[in-house]
Amino acid sequence: MGADQRIVVGVDGSEFSTTALRLAGRMADGLGAPLAVVTCLGSSDHFFASHLPEERAASTEELEETAKRLLEETLERAFGSERPERLSREVKFGPPAKVLVDESADAQLLVVGRRGRGGFLAQVMGSVSGACAAHSKCPVLIVGQDNAGQAGAAGSA
Repeated sequence: MGADQRIVVGVDGSEFSTTALRLAGRMADGLGAPLAVVTCLGSSDHFFASHLPEERAASTEELEETAKRLLEETLERAFGSERPERLSREVKFGPPAKVLVDESADAQLLVVGRRGRGGFLAQVMGSVSGACAAHSKCPVLIVGQDNAGQAGAAGSA
């Protein structure tokens, strides 16, 4: 794993993904690696559509713009104005688990939050983080939060 091999972090705007982004940023900085921030827009993504006016159905372009805005808000929460030097951001279309597993093919590490915005609140781990741990092409770092709200991590190779 070279310093030029990127660290990929999946972001959905949840607090878990913000914590994962902070940790991935520190790791990328420490390793001198590029940080690729990826958010996914699935065909049935109601979360992004819920941020648009209710009068009409959203176009793909509007959903993408909303996803980009929420990605920027997550970057702001995670880093403020102190963003990592080699940071890239991208909105990808497709199921989040598949997109992130595909992105892991040329990464040295995939970082995801323990759970995201969807699913059931009582779940210990979400379906996307579980699929990433099971199918990733690189090591996976699954980031949770302890009782004090601090980042904690569990790894998978």
